[in-house]
Amino acid sequence: MDWTPGGMSDDVEDRRGSSGGGFGMGGGGLGIVGFVVLLVISLITGRNYLGGVLSGGGSSSVQMTRPATGPATPRSAGEDRDAQLVSFVLDDAQKTWTRIFAAHGRTYRHAKLVLYRDATYSGCGTARQSTGPFYCPKDEKVYIDLSFWNELKRFGGDTGDFAQAYVIAHELGHHVQKLLGIETRMRRLAQQDEGEQNHLSVDLELQADCFAGVWAHSTEQRKIVHANDIEGALRAAAAVGDDHLQRMSGRAVSPETWTHGSSAQRAEWFHKGLDGGTVSSCPTFNGQLTP
Repeated sequence: MDWTPGGMSDDVEDRRGSSGGGFGMGGGGLGIVGFVVLLVISLITGRNYLGGVLSGGGSSSVQMTRPATGPATPRSAGEDRDAQLVSFVLDDAQKTWTRIFAAHGRTYRHAKLVLYRDATYSGCGTARQSTGPFYCPKDEKVYIDLSFWNELKRFGGDTGDFAQAYVIAHELGHHVQKLLGIETRMRRLAQQDEGEQNHLSVDLELQADCFAGVWAHSTEQRKIVHANDIEGALRAAAAVGDDHLQRMSGRAVSPETWTHGSSAQRAEWFHKGLDGGTVSSCPTFNGQLTP
């Protein structure tokens, strides 16, 4: 992946110098690792702990506290480079979506991205390192603790530059869904039929993978990425497939409990966006929620 480290985006909010934070049970926006945790608990107890997440739930009575500012933790050169990569991808992807929206007479509104360590507050509840990267539709921000790349590697995923870029582009895909009204309509449908919550969640996540592929199509056209970069992104997508994560946790593969889709599905839909390069390339809802 061809890019030059240097500088931080105006859309990045760097909270890595803060520590602490409230640990409420705010709803929505749960990341990859957080979904795995709730999935395992649901399988063990027989109760669906994912329903509240899919309906944007969580207790509204829980008050979030902002993290107290503490002494800055020393940053390694590797972490600074990762932060600059995230910043580059954020800016490039948002420029791409601005052009795509404008071509269809729409206005793209920039998302913000929050870098943090351990825990921080968000519009969807407490963001923790264990939840992995996630997008919060309530405050239109992507949250990421850069130590997630270590988790991705542990799951067997690629942690090369473009594999990391895929993760950020996927979360921005959720922002695109918010702007197009897809996320709101999905949650309404999930509330109307709780039995469809997991299925709708899978469709939403696969579409975000496809939207990441739409951005990748743009980078490929501009010669920013190459064939081996794409393979790395596909390995990252496969590493966070529900079937792979269930096997990693020692559980049987249970498609009815999936919330993100299988490794094969995630790679397939990323490729659909990569090949098509348009929003219409990503009809995971079979047109039900297509804008």
